[in-house]
Amino acid sequence: MKIRKGDKVKVLAGKERGREGTVTRVLPGENRLIIERVNVAKKHLKPNNKVTQGGIIDKDMPISASNVQIICSADGPTRVGYKFNSDGVKVRVCKKCGGEL
Repeated sequence: MKIRKGDKVKVLAGKERGREGTVTRVLPGENRLIIERVNVAKKHLKPNNKVTQGGIIDKDMPISASNVQIICSADGPTRVGYKFNSDGVKVRVCKKCGGEL
């Protein structure tokens, strides 16, 4: 999976199309991401040991990784490629400008 936790992404498809956010969690086995304040659902919680007060909370739900693109600081939404730098370390690069992500 080419997107990692902490990346800034833009949603390209679905009801949240056009929204931007930061990836808070990656679920590679399911090819899904959880993005901060995107695809929010209401969740009803009972009071228990973890949550002393029950009620209705907003919960960020997973979205398919195929529906988002990473945002390059120079070009905006772009695809991700890989390249080896001079030290021999594999780094992610922007397909539009070739800059490191």
